[in-house]
Amino acid sequence: MPRLNLAALTAEELQHLLGDAAAQRLLPEISSARLAGRPSPGPEVTHELSFEATEERDWGASPEQSRSLKSLDQDLRQLGAQALGVFYASQLPEARHQRAYLFDQDTALALRWSETPDAQVLPPFVQAVTLSRDKASGIAASLSSTSGLPFSPGSSEELDVRLLPGAAMSEFLIAHRQLAIRHGRGQKLTGEADWMRTFQTVRQLNYQAWTRRGLLLREAR
Repeated sequence: MPRLNLAALTAEELQHLLGDAAAQRLLPEISSARLAGRPSPGPEVTHELSFEATEERDWGASPEQSRSLKSLDQDLRQLGAQALGVFYASQLPEARHQRAYLFDQDTALALRWSETPDAQVLPPFVQAVTLSRDKASGIAASLSSTSGLPFSPGSSEELDVRLLPGAAMSEFLIAHRQLAIRHGRGQKLTGEADWMRTFQTVRQLNYQAWTRRGLLLREAR
């Protein structure tokens, strides 16, 4: 499985990927690798994501996280989001748990959080993705997120990404709709398989962009 080459990332990408403390700790090693023209292997990166359906329970690793998840879920349902269940994506270490929704016939929503003890502590956040019906504008998908952390490595040039940290759900969904309509009509989504396909598409677009940038190290055979 390919690994990220930390030596090929920007300083900002390293901070977002590793956190400030870890990035500072590894900086001498990464700087040495850059000067020597050798790679610095980082975490593994997959081309595809797997979503494992999970049984319902009281989610959250803490009472505060549980309250936040319940509040966001209630807000989304009241605004018309169709809940599809909770899925676990092991390849997404920053937030492996995802409650899935469809909204407005063409938008996939994911309420994401982490209950992994060694993960970076992030509050629950929501992502919205609309796949463009055609790519006349050069954009394959629009993605909005209430997380303040951008993709690391940076996202594909075929994704139009808007970060809206702390936005109320009603404002967030309106802002995402405004973003998506800039690129024409979205693809119609009708169920769980389409929800998975939408987030797979985002992953594949990013993976292809990271490959073009030469960020991935492949093991010698």
